[in-house]
Amino acid sequence: MRKIIELVINGEPRELAVEPHGTLLDALRNDAGLTGTKKGCDVGECGSCTVIIDGQPMNACLLLAPEAHGCSITTIEGVQPSPDVVHPIQEQFMQCGAAQCGFCTPGFVVMAKALLDANPHPTRDEIRFAIAGNICRCTGYTKIIEAIEKTAEAMNPDHNACCKAPASEEA
Repeated sequence: MRKIIELVINGEPRELAVEPHGTLLDALRNDAGLTGTKKGCDVGECGSCTVIIDGQPMNACLLLAPEAHGCSITTIEGVQPSPDVVHPIQEQFMQCGAAQCGFCTPGFVVMAKALLDANPHPTRDEIRFAIAGNICRCTGYTKIIEAIEKTAEAMNPDHNACCKAPASEEA
């Protein structure tokens, strides 16, 4: 017997009839029709299903759908500000070649958004730590880390100016 849950998905209030023992991932894909969140390992190992729940990144495969009742969820579909405009993270993933097959990309983009929302000026080590739960089998991680660094720079131009040493000190 299905259970009705209320939540906010990508800024829109929604009611979903979910299986009591179904995951949030299955509810998003099957009941809400949001297939951008990918089903990879289904055991919380790969990060392909990463969503933001009440401001925190989480693997949607590890949460039962009824437990999301009352929560606010951002999926990959909610990262893009409008149909005509891509988010700076998405732009940098394209510019840096940070996606190859693309299967893991939604999870990385959502994780990067959660990181930059919480920490607009992450170090390379903080980026590595944040994406440690996301697996990519194609690109390696250099281009993904570079894309996140460039997004931080693009979204926070004043950070660059204040954190770089003057030209005379750089040599």
